[in-house]
Amino acid sequence: MAEKLMHAVQYSSYGGGASGLEHVEIPLPYLNKEEVLVKVEAASINPVDWKFQKGLLRPVFPFKFPYIPCGDVAGEIVEVGSSVKNFKAGDKVVAIVDPRAFTRTLGMKLDGSDRPINILVTAASGGVGHFVVQIAKLGNAHVTATCGARNLKFVKSLGADEVIDYKTPEGAALKSPSGRKYDVVIHCALGIPWSTFEPNLSPDGKVVDVTPGLSTLTTHALQKLTFSKKQLVPLLLSLDIKDLDFLVNLVKEGKCWPFPVEAVPFGSLGYAACDRGGKDAVRRLWVEDGGGGGCSVPGDCHRRQGGKGGKDACNAKK
Repeated sequence: MAEKLMHAVQYSSYGGGASGLEHVEIPLPYLNKEEVLVKVEAASINPVDWKFQKGLLRPVFPFKFPYIPCGDVAGEIVEVGSSVKNFKAGDKVVAIVDPRAFTRTLGMKLDGSDRPINILVTAASGGVGHFVVQIAKLGNAHVTATCGARNLKFVKSLGADEVIDYKTPEGAALKSPSGRKYDVVIHCALGIPWSTFEPNLSPDGKVVDVTPGLSTLTTHALQKLTFSKKQLVPLLLSLDIKDLDFLVNLVKEGKCWPFPVEAVPFGSLGYAACDRGGKDAVRRLWVEDGGGGGCSVPGDCHRRQGGKGGKDACNAKK
C-alpha cells in the first residue's frame, strides 16, 4: 500500500523569507493514542511566524529543521487515537493559541469586579493584540493601545480608551495621552527596549512579552535577582481546551470578534504577504486549494488534539 502523503510548507534554515519556503509532500504523521488527525481547511499566517523564521529565538526555537510553521488551524477530524474520548471523525474543529492566557497572567477577572487597572497593548491591531484589547475591556481595565496610523480607527472600535500611533514621538515613547502609568503592558511588538517601558510603569508595573527573545529572558532573570518590583515577564503559555471554549463562546456571544482576514491559496506564497506589510501587516490565511487530496495539512498542529480524561494537549473546539 502506498504511503499516504500530505502537503506542507516548511523551511530548513533561519532567514530567507518567502524564497526560503519549500512546498513539499511529506508522509502523514504517526497518530499516538492521545492525538487526533485533522484535515486542515485553513491555517493562519501570523507575523510571529516569519519573525521565528528570521531567527528571533535562535537557537532555542525552531530547534529542529525542517520546520513547519503553524499557529492556529481550522478543519475536520479524520482519525482519532484510541484514548480520545471527546472528539470523533467528522468533527469540525479549530485549534489555536488562546489569548485568554493573558488574563491568567494578569490575574484579571472578566466580570468587571476587579480594581481598575491601566493596561497598555502594543501592536494592538495584530492577531494577538486585537483580542487582548477586547478581553481586557471585559475586565475593569483602562486600555491604551499602540498601532500604525492606518489602524487607529479599527483599534478604537475594539474598545480601546486611548489609541496612539507608534510612529509619533508620543507613541514611540509609549506615553499615555492622559498621563497614566501602566500597571500591565501586553507587549506584542518588537524592538522596544526595557528603558522605554520602565518610566511609563506604575511602581509594581509589569511588561508581559508575547514573543520573548534572549534579551527578555536575561532582563527577567536580572530583575528577579535584584528583587525589582517593575518586571519584564516572558509569556509562557499553558494551553487548555477550557480556555479555547471560553474564547469561542465570547465570539459567539458577540463579546469579542476577530478582524477580517484575506484568504490566499495554499499553493501561493501567501506567507510573504504577512512580511510585506511589516509592523502594520494584517493577518492572512492559507486556504487549502484541494489540489492534493488526502489530509492536506499546511502545518504541524494537525495531530496534537485529543487526550485522556478530557484533557487536551492542544486547544481544539468543535
